[in-house]
Amino acid sequence: MSVVARQGFKYSIIGYIGFLLGTVSAIFIFPNDFEFYGKLRYILPTAEMLVPFVVLGISYSNVKFFHKVEKDGKKQNMLSLSLLTVFINFIIFTAVFFVLPFFYPKFKHSEAWKIKEMILPLILILSFCAIFNKYTSNYKRIVVSNIFDNLFPKIANLGAFCLFYYFALSQKIAFAFFFGIFALMLFGYVYYTNKLEKIQLDFNTDYFKKNDFWKDFFNYSFFGFLGTFGNYLAINSFMIGEFMGMEEVGIYSVLYALISLISIPQLGLFNISAPIINKTLADGDMEELDRFHKKTSLSLYFLGAVLFSCIMVGFPYLTQFMPKNGTMLREYEPVVWIWGSAVLVDLATGFNGNIISLSKYYRFNILVMLLLAGLTIGLNYYFIKNTDLKLIGIALSTAISLTIYNVIKILFNYIVFKVSPLTIEMIFVSIICTLAITVAIVLPNFNSNLINLVYKPSVVLVLIYIGNYFTKIFPIENYLNMKFIKSVFKFK
Repeated sequence: MSVVARQGFKYSIIGYIGFLLGTVSAIFIFPNDFEFYGKLRYILPTAEMLVPFVVLGISYSNVKFFHKVEKDGKKQNMLSLSLLTVFINFIIFTAVFFVLPFFYPKFKHSEAWKIKEMILPLILILSFCAIFNKYTSNYKRIVVSNIFDNLFPKIANLGAFCLFYYFALSQKIAFAFFFGIFALMLFGYVYYTNKLEKIQLDFNTDYFKKNDFWKDFFNYSFFGFLGTFGNYLAINSFMIGEFMGMEEVGIYSVLYALISLISIPQLGLFNISAPIINKTLADGDMEELDRFHKKTSLSLYFLGAVLFSCIMVGFPYLTQFMPKNGTMLREYEPVVWIWGSAVLVDLATGFNGNIISLSKYYRFNILVMLLLAGLTIGLNYYFIKNTDLKLIGIALSTAISLTIYNVIKILFNYIVFKVSPLTIEMIFVSIICTLAITVAIVLPNFNSNLINLVYKPSVVLVLIYIGNYFTKIFPIENYLNMKFIKSVFKFK
């Protein structure tokens, strides 16, 4: 088994373990106290949203220029100066943070200001981790970093919540555990990087001054920085926390965990598709790219639609098995419908953004990411200030901005590359799934919620299977056999 195969397999396993841990916790544990869980889910996304202002894209340059500095024997110089620059940026950022209330007094009433003792140190830790993450990826070792980035935050959330809710310890102790996990993550990154190659700090700037290399480094970092503003999930968590409250952040986070189930088929898509996209773009074979794009997008849409249909008919009964606050989630069922539909649209576009980012037009991807961030902020503010829709308004905002974002990329790829993810089969998938959901909903309910939770989604699966059997949209038979299952665990 090759290094890439081993790393890819382990990466996938860690990804699914993290996904299951986060989802199960969000459904069966965190609804016990939305208020405290909301605080945890406010702190991390807010810190993640502010990290780019400290890192300024330097982490991406550690990948872009790695081979150049490696050839010149200046890897440690680049890593050292990157860490130093991030630390200086953090000092400046912190100064601005504390000066801001003098120009905008209302900032002192914000949630970010109230828990700055948690957010600011976390920003510094996550900023350093971002540098180490990209730097170690140059060694084609992605498993350990995936453990740090995927599992550690979930352990921090789950551990802190359990200490507070189940062990009745104070919030300070729970927050100390939460912060401690991220401090441990940074220590782990330092230890692992040093294990790959002994860290030797070198802060000499002569190499970067030579031939104005620092300008190339800075320019690429700047474009990387601009491309980090499309994290609409972090934006949502921050704005919900500031304008609605921590309880709503907790509810939003649990609903997101449910909706993210729809995106399971998308896990690992970029890693798999990137080499193929690169090759077809290099060869100028747009027909093959279009064929592969349509095939992949249809598969993602079909699998996502099946999961979405099961969630739709099972959600009302699933909430009955959640802790005491499950009824609150039931009230926000429209959020699942609206947001889930937007995620389906996103799946239907396949690797649209990856085509652009791997081409010479990568700067356009940055522009649409900025557009997504701007739309999300603007629409969120409108729905929060001018309607009483609350989280339903946030869902509408996300759906509108995400759909516009994807439509723009579809049009761009069609005009520039003559490729499109859309096919007539997607319409048939929509019709089949809509009919399956309708039939399952109108069928009579049993007195047992457990029976309904199993029986309704089962009806959906059977009806979709029958519809697909006659329309031949998706080759299910290629996946429902022992040969395929065995191949999943086989690497050559």
